[in-house]
Amino acid sequence: MSSKITKTNIGTQRSVVAIAQEESKLKAIELREQKGILKVLWTKSSEDTDTDWRVFAAECGLSVDPTTHTGADDNKAIVVGFNSAGVVFYRMSIPAVGEEETASIVKLQAETRLPLPVEQMELAWRADQMQNGQVGIIVAAARKKLLQGFVENVRSFEPTKILLDCEGIVKAWKAFFSGDKKHAVVVSIAARNTQVCLAEDGRLSNAMVLDIGMEDLAAKGEDEQMQTCERFVQDMRSVLELFGYAEQAELPVFVLSDGDAAHVSIVSSLRSAGLNARVALPDVKDSRVPKEIGVEGIYEYRVPIGLGLMALEASEEELNIFEHLYSPASKKEKKHWLYSPKVACVIAAVMLVLSTVVFCSVDMASPGAIEKRLSTSGSEADINLLMQRQKLIKTVAQQRPDLLNLLGQVNASGERGIKLESFHFKKGQPVTITGHASSNDQLYKFEKSLEDRSSIKNVKRTSSPDAKTKKVKFSITFHYKSFTRR
Repeated sequence: MSSKITKTNIGTQRSVVAIAQEESKLKAIELREQKGILKVLWTKSSEDTDTDWRVFAAECGLSVDPTTHTGADDNKAIVVGFNSAGVVFYRMSIPAVGEEETASIVKLQAETRLPLPVEQMELAWRADQMQNGQVGIIVAAARKKLLQGFVENVRSFEPTKILLDCEGIVKAWKAFFSGDKKHAVVVSIAARNTQVCLAEDGRLSNAMVLDIGMEDLAAKGEDEQMQTCERFVQDMRSVLELFGYAEQAELPVFVLSDGDAAHVSIVSSLRSAGLNARVALPDVKDSRVPKEIGVEGIYEYRVPIGLGLMALEASEEELNIFEHLYSPASKKEKKHWLYSPKVACVIAAVMLVLSTVVFCSVDMASPGAIEKRLSTSGSEADINLLMQRQKLIKTVAQQRPDLLNLLGQVNASGERGIKLESFHFKKGQPVTITGHASSNDQLYKFEKSLEDRSSIKNVKRTSSPDAKTKKVKFSITFHYKSFTRR
C-alpha cells in the first residue's frame, strides 16, 4: 500500500481514524460507515523504525496542537491500539453476585497472581455469561508506568479511546476473515512476534504474545527453519493448554493470512502436530469488505481495521485498561462549567429549593396514614414525622447486610498467596468461603486476621493439601454480625 494519503469524495457520515503499532511501524486507516456500508477513505504506514506517534498523527492530518482542539467531533472518532505484549491476561470463575461484589472478588483473586504490588498495576475485567451459578471473568493487567508512558505518547492528538490491539484482531477476524466459530484461536503473525487470541462467542477471552515471528519461521537455513518451526508448534501447544483446552484437536486455530505461501506452510506444520489449524483469508465476496483495499490491504491493516470497527459500533464492553489513566481533554472541558464558584453557588441555592419540593413530594406520595398526619397545619408535626421517617430508613438500612463491606474485610484480611474461589452468603446461615493458600502458616494468619474483625465471629476452618498444586485448600465458615444467626 502507498504511504501517501489518498482521499475519496464521500459525504460527512460518521467515521473513525484508527492507529496501531506493529513492532517498529505505525499503521493508520480511516473508515467511514454510510448506510451500513463500510468505506475506506485512506490508509497510511510509517517508515520502518519510525514510531513517533505525534509526528505520524500529524502526517495523517490530525491536529497535534492542544491549543487548536475544539472538542470532540460527534461524526469522527480517533482510536489507538495499545500493544498487548505489555499486558497479561488471567481467566477465573467466581460466584454470581452483584457488580460491586464481583469487582471486589476479582481484585482479591487478581492480587494473588499479579507480578507486582497491586498499586503498581492497572486492571480491567469483563464478565462472561453465567453457567451453573458461576461467572467466567477475563482480567487484563499491565504496569501502570507503562500505560502512563503510552498515554503521554498519544495525548497530543487526543484519541477518543485507547483499546487493546488484540481485541482489534478478534474483531477483524470476526468481520472480515469469516470468523463464525463460537470458540476459536486466532493467530496473527508479525515479522518478529505472534499474537495468539482466544475468541469465545466472538469476543476476546484470553491472549498471549509469542516471541517468534515470520522472520524466524522463514529462516534461510533448512535446519534452523525446522528447529524454529518445532519451537513454534510447541509454544502453540503450551498456549492452548494455558487457555484451558487440553483436547487441542477440537479447537479450531485460524492463522490470518493474505494468501502467502509461508502461512500455508505454518498451518501445515501445526496440522501435522495434531492441531486443528487452517488458513483464514479475507472474504472479498462479502459486501462488508471494502473493495478499494483488497485482500492484501485488509490483512496488512487488520489491527487498525478491527479497532476502527469497535469504535464505529460504540460498544462499552471492551477491556478498558486505561479507564483511570486517560480521558480526552474535550470530555473534561464539558464538565468545567460545573466547578465554577459562581455556578456552584447558584446550584446550591437551586438545590435548597428543590430539596424542599422533593421532601413535600415524597411525603405526599406516602401511605394514607402518613398523608393524614401531613395534612395537619402544625409545622412541629411535619418535623416530627420527617424525623420518624429518617429513623425508619436508618433502621431498615441497618437490617440489610453490607456484602460489599464484608468482601472488603475479607480482602483486607488476606495477603498475596490467598486465592478466594467462592463466597456464599445466605441469611440465617454461616458465611462460607473457599480457596487456596500458599502454606499453612499463611492460612493461619488469614484465619487470625478474620477473627480480629469485630463484625466476624466463630471462625472455623477445614483444610487439606492439594497434591496437584502443592497448595493448601481451605474452607472457612463464620458468622457476620447478626445476619447469619437464626
